[in-house]
Amino acid sequence: MARPTSRSAAAILARPKREVRAGATTRHNAAVTRRTGSADLPLHHGHVPPWLATRMAALGRVMAEAIVHHYGRDELLRRLAHPFWFQSFGAVMGMDWHSSGMTTSVVGALQRGLAPIRHELGIYVCGGKGLRGRETPAQLARLGDETGLDAQALTQASRLVAKVDGAAVQDGYDLYLHAFIAAADGRWCAVQQGMNPRRREARRYHWLSEGLDSFLDSPHAAIDGRSHGVIVNLADARAADSRSASLALVVGGPDRTVATLRRLHAASSPTLHLFPLPDPQPAPEQSLPHLQMPAHHDIRASDVVLGRLHAALRAAAERGPKDFGELLLTPGVGARTVAALALVAEVIHGAPSRFSDPARFAMAHGGKDGHPFPVPLEVYDQTLSVLSQAMARARLGNDDRLWALARLDAQARWLERAASRARPAAFPFPSATPA
Repeated sequence: MARPTSRSAAAILARPKREVRAGATTRHNAAVTRRTGSADLPLHHGHVPPWLATRMAALGRVMAEAIVHHYGRDELLRRLAHPFWFQSFGAVMGMDWHSSGMTTSVVGALQRGLAPIRHELGIYVCGGKGLRGRETPAQLARLGDETGLDAQALTQASRLVAKVDGAAVQDGYDLYLHAFIAAADGRWCAVQQGMNPRRREARRYHWLSEGLDSFLDSPHAAIDGRSHGVIVNLADARAADSRSASLALVVGGPDRTVATLRRLHAASSPTLHLFPLPDPQPAPEQSLPHLQMPAHHDIRASDVVLGRLHAALRAAAERGPKDFGELLLTPGVGARTVAALALVAEVIHGAPSRFSDPARFAMAHGGKDGHPFPVPLEVYDQTLSVLSQAMARARLGNDDRLWALARLDAQARWLERAASRARPAAFPFPSATPA
């Protein structure tokens, strides 16, 4: 699995915490509006059972609340626009760690979970799969009536996003999902997904309004999908001349276009070569991270950065008795729940470079199809209980329990650095399987 470099990943996600807490309005690095990586998403069929869908909505809600509480709404939008974080977010919620269905499930979980507190949180999830995606303009119009947001501008952004990925980027993937997440201040991110049934693959596209100057000059925050060579991408900054020529052909009428095609047909061959030359490749230092989700269901050692998993489990063992036995004081919380909480805490607080191995986060609550193990409902419910109680206290001005999670994550980072010279020799999944 190719993983992002620290330099490329750091340009994608969060501003420094002190800057967010100070309410800084500094314009984010322009790199966030450009393509930040790609990933393979094998097509999977099936549905999320109600018992898991309900829990995913609850966990998605409390994690989103915690991120907004600690880092602000802009940070939640940045993370949703980050393909590695998005995949890790779905994995920690118990969805299949690598499948195309994760996109639909995560979007649906956020819609259901955030609906009761959307005005309080200032985050509004619109759209979805199929017909739900086509309802986005109507949903944004109602949102404008309720909140005073500029619904016309948001609707135009939503439509342009869909048009760019559905028409200007012709890569063989037909869009079937459009999710548009707006914030109370008018900023937004978008997540879309296309399908290629012949290849049995999906491709996910990420957008972020922060720093977006044009919808037609390399606007994507990220595109997830397998590379199949050269594609038509009229939204690339290098395609400005092609866009101008296309507009000139339309304005000039059909005669010139047909005459040009007839001349090319007669001069060369019956087949017009649409791609005579490949697009120039970026310089090595500008290469983007690529997340390749494999076709196999089981989680293997090659799918996980073992040092990170080892550090999280060890931090849970060492910090659990102090932070969760004495501070959280939640009945029934055992070592297995603390281990799950350590991975949840990393998704909430982790730096962008830490999400190159989404499979690791499936170790928190397993997976819908039983990989790496069936979802342990008792552990899942205890995780929800701890987070919900911590968030309830934070709403009242006492965020000591939320910061206990942050300390747990910080301890794991420290242990990982300390153990960098002595990585674990064995793949620890069997011993980590819940009883």
